[in-house]
Amino acid sequence: MIELQRIDHVCLRVADLEEAQARWCAQFGLHVRERRGGAVLLACDDEPCALELIPGSPAGLDHVAYELSPDCAPARARAHLEAFGASVTDGDGLIETNDADGNGVQLLAHREPASRLVAHARAAGSAVLGHPRKLGHVNFLTGNFEQQCRFYTEGLGMKLTDWLGEDGVWFHINTDHHVMALIRARPPEAHFHHLAFDVVDIGQMRVALDHLGRHGRWLGWGPARHGVGGNIASYVRIVEEQCFVELYCDMEQLQPGHQPRHWPDNRFSSNTWGPLPPRSYFRFDQAAIDSERDSLEMLGTPLAPPSSKEAV
Repeated sequence: MIELQRIDHVCLRVADLEEAQARWCAQFGLHVRERRGGAVLLACDDEPCALELIPGSPAGLDHVAYELSPDCAPARARAHLEAFGASVTDGDGLIETNDADGNGVQLLAHREPASRLVAHARAAGSAVLGHPRKLGHVNFLTGNFEQQCRFYTEGLGMKLTDWLGEDGVWFHINTDHHVMALIRARPPEAHFHHLAFDVVDIGQMRVALDHLGRHGRWLGWGPARHGVGGNIASYVRIVEEQCFVELYCDMEQLQPGHQPRHWPDNRFSSNTWGPLPPRSYFRFDQAAIDSERDSLEMLGTPLAPPSSKEAV
């Protein structure tokens, strides 16, 4: 069985590398760790990378990378994936494969951290004031719900944390409630939904959201208090790379021997503070963006059906 230690980074294709680098740094407090060929590696704190940007079209997700545990060698991971039936290739010191929706997945060999001290006791390096603490998790809309569940549990060795009705599932690899989640898409159009940055508390979230508002960003949903996961979360629309960024804090920490729970698919499970997300939250087409930016659903204007030519 594969053993994952943590999520390493998300890689996004961008239309303009210099513009995207400047934007992600200025708006989310990331900093440049390395430039490698045609890629820019951005970090939250002093980790090797949280977000990789590469030029490409269409803009959006290229892959999600996970670091293997110290006891799981890349050769063992590769053999397991091949036995599972996944198509596997070797990259530059890493393993590449795809999940059931075709999303890129990379597995990196374990790297001993430069320091094991707690974050506030380590040298700051080039980290900027107000940066997120880490990349915490990702979320996907999927058109292959059962196949995706099997890939991430049997293929990658993630453990099931919780169910939301029959259409949502959360997975963990350490004490964090989840490192990845799947929501069944209706209609069944797969799409990368969000990457999530952990912040210290709701006070840091408030400062970050004020800052993002001054940059012309808006919330697709939140702040909300999830029942599932327990975290306080705010979802910022990223039009350029067709995804959301979640800023979150207070995620549930799992106890040893955790048993998956079945949450009812209701408002309380999604947001103990109140409103469910608008329908635009599950879409990435222009009609959804326009509706969300101008709060049209809140004003009583129904969200128009997506065009068959636009991404959902």
